[in-house]
Amino acid sequence: MYAYIKGEIADISEDNLVLECNSIGYNIKIPLSVAQRLPGIGATVKIYTYTSVREDAFTLFGFLSKDDLEIYKKLIAVNSIGPKGALSILSVMSADDLRYAILSGDAKAISKAPGIGNKSAERIILELKDKITIKMPDEESISNRDVAGISTISAAKNEAIEAMVALGYSPTEALKAIKQLDVTDDADSGIILKQALKIISTF
Repeated sequence: MYAYIKGEIADISEDNLVLECNSIGYNIKIPLSVAQRLPGIGATVKIYTYTSVREDAFTLFGFLSKDDLEIYKKLIAVNSIGPKGALSILSVMSADDLRYAILSGDAKAISKAPGIGNKSAERIILELKDKITIKMPDEESISNRDVAGISTISAAKNEAIEAMVALGYSPTEALKAIKQLDVTDDADSGIILKQALKIISTF
């Protein structure tokens, strides 16, 4: 119903925003990650919204970017993951971190969200792995098959990811670090690993 609402912040809590627009105060459910990034009361913000209509409730869910809204829509399309469950996930991880977790099959990272068990996390990965992509700095598109070493990520990058996982880093952290590298196509895995470890230490 509403693509976005632009107005003045009247109140903020961990999971709710009251946004005043044309003398009307809108209650908008938000993830904790959004609450932490909002400016103070009285500031003007643009919130991208999703409208949930049920027999007993009419609820607005809000995000600071279209990207966050789009990943939220994908989450609620997953079987048994409703609006509140999706909000819980995006409260503990960013949209990009969720993409990394899905592509690397990191159910443990997703299941850290309150109310999301390991089975639900695995279901999210199963249903969304073919619908999620991330751009590398050289504009290569990463799919779930890339993480397994089948497609566009070079063999050297895959070796570096495997080495980082062996060192105790999660697949999500490893993929995130590799994405931020700016290396040539002929760089070997040792160079990639060394640079990726420097980056991952800043997370």
